[in-house]
Amino acid sequence: MELTGTVIALLPEVAGQGKNGTWRKREFILEIPSQYPKKVCISLWGDKIDQANLQVNDSVTASIDVESREYNSRWYTEIKAWKVEKAGSAGSSAPASSGNSSLPPVTTFNSDESDDLPF
Repeated sequence: MELTGTVIALLPEVAGQGKNGTWRKREFILEIPSQYPKKVCISLWGDKIDQANLQVNDSVTASIDVESREYNSRWYTEIKAWKVEKAGSAGSSAPASSGNSSLPPVTTFNSDESDDLPF
């Protein structure tokens, strides 16, 4: 799943020690444009924090996983980004104006061609 929007806040990095060693996490708030814009808190873990190099007001597309877990009869949901791409980055091979390339080409007919149906 992907979310595209603007980074409006970067929360402080948090680190700790777990059974598998040291861990790091940084959350950022992504505002998704629409008639009623939505704000989503997304987590980056480990080396992905440095790879993303996010700044406030960056336009990004985040590839995410959504996971919920239960603890003491309560459910907690986390949105983890496994890839973050900035808009206009060199990693994007398609031009911005390319549109949706998965759609078939549109065929147009002149008024005299529309009567040439074989049935």
